[in-house]
Amino acid sequence: QVQLVESGGGLVQPGGSLRLSCAASGSIFSINAMGWYRQAPGKQRELVAIIPSGGSTKYADSVKGRFTISRDSAGNTVYLQMNSLKPEDTAVYYCYAERVATATGYMNIWGQGTQVTVSS
Repeated sequence: QVQLVESGGGLVQPGGSLRLSCAASGSIFSINAMGWYRQAPGKQRELVAIIPSGGSTKYADSVKGRFTISRDSAGNTVYLQMNSLKPEDTAVYYCYAERVATATGYMNIWGQGTQVTVSS
């Protein structure tokens, strides 16, 4: 069974930092892109950042210059370094893996979500 396991969320004061991690497990041949989305209460889920294999990273305008997305050399783990956090960054953050190649075909996968709360 292929799944994404997230970690690193929590409570942080404004201006602080957090690092989210997401590891894909199971029989995976390759992953086209990995990224992070977030959903705040009463709002739609939105893209935060995404990193394709061999392509350019993409960030939401609201996080440019503050957040950095990266992947490990194997390509199955993605990180989100979040600096200078603001209260408006408060949301559930979801890891996403696009076009995951397995023995049974391709699939897109979501993690279970991790809460990030920015508050004093």
